[in-house]
Amino acid sequence: MLLVLMVLLLLYNRLMRPPVPRRYSGSKKEHPKSSPEQELDSEERSSIPVVICASEERLGGAMATINSVQSNTEASVFFYIITLRDSIKRVKQYIENTQLKKIKYKILEFNPMVLKGKVKPESSRPDLLRPLNFVRFYLPLLAINQKKLIYLDDDIIVQGDIKGLYQIKLQSGHAAAFASDCDLPSSHEMVRSVGMQPISQTTYMGFLDYRKQEVRDLGINPTKCSFNPGVFVADIGEWKRQKITKQLEKWLMENFRDNLYSSAMAGGVATPPMLIVFNDKYTTIDPLWHVRHLGWSPDARYAESFLQKAQLLHWNGRFKPWDFPCVHMERWEKWFIPDPSGRFSLMRP
Repeated sequence: MLLVLMVLLLLYNRLMRPPVPRRYSGSKKEHPKSSPEQELDSEERSSIPVVICASEERLGGAMATINSVQSNTEASVFFYIITLRDSIKRVKQYIENTQLKKIKYKILEFNPMVLKGKVKPESSRPDLLRPLNFVRFYLPLLAINQKKLIYLDDDIIVQGDIKGLYQIKLQSGHAAAFASDCDLPSSHEMVRSVGMQPISQTTYMGFLDYRKQEVRDLGINPTKCSFNPGVFVADIGEWKRQKITKQLEKWLMENFRDNLYSSAMAGGVATPPMLIVFNDKYTTIDPLWHVRHLGWSPDARYAESFLQKAQLLHWNGRFKPWDFPCVHMERWEKWFIPDPSGRFSLMRP
């Protein structure tokens, strides 16, 4: 009887033990003498951490971004690939069945329920309201044990060595580094070429509704230079100390109640909170590390001589490089890896 009771006690303890979070990871090397978890932690600590979101409908874009980063550096890079639960299996298959199987990575699930009561549906730019657009708000809450990291959008190609971006030194008290929208003259030329006024697309005026008293009360000059949060370097320790995530959520909820900005404006509802919270509190990065606006027009192009100097290209806007029409598609296709499942395909004439 005593033996039976002991067995039942052991079974009870095993069943009631809290479940271990499931981890999806991959790495270049195998070390039989160490456990996979020990190896993974060691590789994470010694690598450049890059965070990128991988949505189901834009998966080929994220894979092209990863491929360009990995192919243009000799440094060790560790990719944190953020996706929704239903896409985890497909992301892993895309990696493991292509040349990307050699990268070091971890797939992390983002729970969209964290946005409940903070973001409301809009019809003008539904693509800007996808849950993964808000991952950048929650970096300290993800299973990423890093003091500093790089965040990249999925419509980006990195032409330079990512080590150069990672080595930027953030100023004291700054939780992030961005590229100012006023630092790149060629961007202004691109804006003019598509019939837009640079002042409305490179300043706070293009993102915040200054008719609202809450916006005017911020005291931010509407002609002040903005920044694009599709590329940035983050100091996670400083981010936590300043409670950046709570500040960003506050402005999401303010907009939910009072409609301070909308997806009809230049940056949707994800960019304005970043502009408000990081106003006068960010380090600037070399503008060649964030050449933007390639997705604003199907025919306005940068000069090839300029593109050759660019370290990073960003197709922000409606005209993505995997769709048609788009500009400079040849520079993006150089890094595109076909989807082994055939579900992601390029739109070409």
